Amino acid sequence: MGIDWNHFTPLSALLGGALIGIAAAMFLLWNGRIAGISGILGGLLRPKTGDLAWRFAFLAGLILAPVIYRLFTPMPALQITASTGMLIVAGLLVGVGTRYGAGCTSGHGVCGISRLSPRSIVATLVFMAGGFATVFVTRHLFVPGV
Repeated sequence: MGIDWNHFTPLSALLGGALIGIAAAMFLLWNGRIAGISGILGGLLRPKTGDLAWRFAFLAGLILAPVIYRLFTPMPALQITASTGMLIVAGLLVGVGTRYGAGCTSGHGVCGISRLSPRSIVATLVFMAGGFATVFVTRHLFVPGV
């Protein structure tokens, strides 16, 4: 996957980031909960009374938002160069990392850092370092055909 720098629009990226920040802040202020996707999804696996409706609504919004967006704007071209096996392994590693790190990038990176949580700052630094190292290794050390 790559970035199409010819069609990159920093204003839409800035507005999207601001919307995510505002939504996470509103969620915390109004519901007293962190908008971490792994925690919201995990709560469905061990449900508590009166705790399911907002979790389903939140996840439905994550799924429906791009569907509604697509009705008004064409979706950008997507090119995935990784194999199916690599995508499966990557997904499993993300799941293990989320569980081991007690949260995901949305919980730690968006919500935790904004609350100046030391644990979230460290977790996000580890996520980012792991991502950088993975890209370096897969793109520069394990070159196909060499």
